[in-house]
Amino acid sequence: MTDILVSEVGPRDGLQSIERVMPLDAKKRWISAEAAAGVREIEVGSFVPPKLLPQMADTAELVKHAKTIDGLTVVTLVPNAKGAQFAADAGVDGMSIPFSMSETHSIKNVRKDHEAMVEEIRAAAAIAKEHGIHFAVGLSTAFGCTYEGAVDPNAVARLAEKAAEAGGQEFSLSDTTGYADPAQVRRLTKLVKSAVGDKLTTLHLHNTRGLGLANVVAGLEEGITTFDASLGGLGGCPFAPGASGNLVTEDLVLMLNSMGLKTGIDLEKLLEVRSIIEEALPGEPLYGFTPDAGPMLDYKNRIAA
Repeated sequence: MTDILVSEVGPRDGLQSIERVMPLDAKKRWISAEAAAGVREIEVGSFVPPKLLPQMADTAELVKHAKTIDGLTVVTLVPNAKGAQFAADAGVDGMSIPFSMSETHSIKNVRKDHEAMVEEIRAAAAIAKEHGIHFAVGLSTAFGCTYEGAVDPNAVARLAEKAAEAGGQEFSLSDTTGYADPAQVRRLTKLVKSAVGDKLTTLHLHNTRGLGLANVVAGLEEGITTFDASLGGLGGCPFAPGASGNLVTEDLVLMLNSMGLKTGIDLEKLLEVRSIIEEALPGEPLYGFTPDAGPMLDYKNRIAA
C-alpha cells in the first residue's frame, strides 16, 4: 500500500480563522489525542504577532508540549524570517512559509511583492538550515485569487523555481480560495513538478465548493503523497453558507483508508477527538459526512474482494 501523510492543520489554519480563542489545555489535549489516533504530523500554530492573531499567542507552549509526543512531527507556519527565528528557538521539526502566487494578495496580506518575498524566503531558509529544521514553502492562491481572478500557471511554476533556489526544500500547492477542480489540480501539479521535481509533495485543499476529495484523488494520480486537512473542517474561508473551508480530516482519512492507502490513522479514534473541540468551542460549526454516517463496511475486506 502507498504511504500517504495526512498533515493536521486545524490547530493553526482552523483556529486562526475563528474569533474565539481555544484554551491552551484543550489545544494540548487535541494534539495529544490526534497523535494517539495515528496522525504523524501536526501544524500546531504560527509565529505571528499575538496582536494580529491572539489565537496563536501560545504557539511556543504548544510546540513544547507536542515535542514530548513520540513519533510526532511538529511544524508551524512562519510569515517571515522573524517568525522563522521564533520557530527555531521553540525547537520545531519543520516550518512552512506562505508565498502567495497572486502579487496583489501578497501585497495586501504581507505587504511584500514577489521579489521581496523571495528574499524573505531566502532569509527564513537560512535560519532553518542553521538549526537543521525542514523548510517548506506553501504556494498560496495557486489555483486562483479573489483579487486577481485566474492565476497564470506558468507564473506559479516560475515562482516555485525561484523559491527553490532561495532554499525551499519542499512545496505545497494551496487552494486558498477553494477554486480548484480536479483537471486544474492535475495540470498545475504536472507543471510545478516540471519546475521543482519531487520537492512538490503536498496539496493544501479547501472544500468550499464541494470538490475537496475529488481534488485529492486528482493529486494522488499525479503522485502527491501529503495532504493537509483540518479536524471537523474547522476554519478555512467558506464563501457559501454551509460549505466548509478546510478539507475535513475525518472524511479524508475515511477515503484514503477505504482506497487501501496507508495513513496509519485509526478512524474511530480520530472521530473521538471531535468532542474536545465541541467541548472547548461550543456552538462552533464542525463539518464532515463521516461522523454522522454510521459505521462503514470493512474496507479491508472490500479491497480484498
